[in-house]
Amino acid sequence: MNSRNELLQLIWAAVKGEEQDYTRLSLKRSILLLATPMILEMLMESLFAVVDIFFVGRLGPAAIATVGLTESVLMIVYSVGMGISMAGTAMVARRVGEKKYRQAGTATFQLLVTGAVLAVLLGSITVALAGDILRLMGASPEVLSMGVPYARVIFGGNLAIILLFLINGVFRGAGQPHLAMRTLWFSNGINIILAPVLIFGIGPIEGLGLVGAAWATTTARSLGVLYQFYHLFNGKHLLKITRENMLLRYKVVVKILKVSAGGMGQFMIDSASWIFLTRIIAEFGSNALAGYTIAFRIITFTLLPAWGLSSAAATLVGQNLGAEKPRRAELSVWLTARYNMIFLAVVTLGFFLFGNHLAGFFTQEAQVISIASEGLKIITLGYVFFGLGMVMVQAFNGAGDTRTPAFINILVLWVIEIPLAYLLAVHFGFGITGIFVTIACSHSSHALVSWWVFRRGRWKTVKV
Repeated sequence: MNSRNELLQLIWAAVKGEEQDYTRLSLKRSILLLATPMILEMLMESLFAVVDIFFVGRLGPAAIATVGLTESVLMIVYSVGMGISMAGTAMVARRVGEKKYRQAGTATFQLLVTGAVLAVLLGSITVALAGDILRLMGASPEVLSMGVPYARVIFGGNLAIILLFLINGVFRGAGQPHLAMRTLWFSNGINIILAPVLIFGIGPIEGLGLVGAAWATTTARSLGVLYQFYHLFNGKHLLKITRENMLLRYKVVVKILKVSAGGMGQFMIDSASWIFLTRIIAEFGSNALAGYTIAFRIITFTLLPAWGLSSAAATLVGQNLGAEKPRRAELSVWLTARYNMIFLAVVTLGFFLFGNHLAGFFTQEAQVISIASEGLKIITLGYVFFGLGMVMVQAFNGAGDTRTPAFINILVLWVIEIPLAYLLAVHFGFGITGIFVTIACSHSSHALVSWWVFRRGRWKTVKV
């Protein structure tokens, strides 16, 4: 990369989606080609989160609180989707690294069937218990009145959520992140158009209020899945599903469940911690919950692109381990971590300087703005560590070692974060400030533990 023109050409090649052999390219080129569409993919997902809360925020603090409570529970659905997605990335990347492309297609079909079955089961349970779930989370009567219809639509659309996660993970594992990027741009572009129309109405179309946001999201995600199916079955790409692949194979399904279990465990443990923190914050009122929700939507806007950059490490680890190049796999992780930490260090400065202005973009409530701004400044004190931790976790997952991050999550998020949050927020009376301090400290500790375990190198021996 000796010139600006060469850099721009590489970025354009990444966006166009030219298929590459990532076991042979230089690591800097490989990271750029993989990370560019992954970052753009996650930027659109981030934009979706921000746009959604921007429109919902016009309905008042209770509506924002409803979204916050529902999403904390929806994290369980995300956990299933992310768990299977990790299995998809690891298994497909390993087969592609071995140049066994037909087996990659077979694994993808088994992943689709497994994910769909789990999605239907989970959706049935959460839709039936939507009201009870929100009550358990401490929802006020006002939040319950608008929240139950919203939650039922969101929970009912979990098939689209899980498949969207899953197939994009498969695309990334195959070294086709441009397809994952285009899927989210397509899906979230539709949501950005539908959300204001369905929430507020336009012309003869009557607005549905908060439930309109749920219908916009569910519709957009479902159309995104159809777009993914088109690319999986049209036979034009390196990764494709043909009739030969469309037979259930018990051994492959069992392997998927084993690898997915660790991934699901990671995010379910994380989700349980998230739910517990949200439940504590609900005790401090709707304004506190609204401020917390806004802060995390803004944080998500920067964390998701960082997650996209980290995902390059997962693909490079999986494919290079498949090509029997463990040293190259390890070097790709350290290089990606360096880039990610630099990016989040710059973001931290931005939040310190413009936190109030960012929070004020979503609400006019002075107390809510104050809480959200405080959250941005405190939580991002650990941002550089977040960047390191993300890459370490993605490296484990790319190798198929999904259990190690799960165990680290138990140690840090359950043994440290939950008790510390309760002590600081409730026992010592620091309130929501104590929650923000806990998050910054816990996730920084998580990164350091992950770094230490990664250096031991056991992930290089995992078979998938």
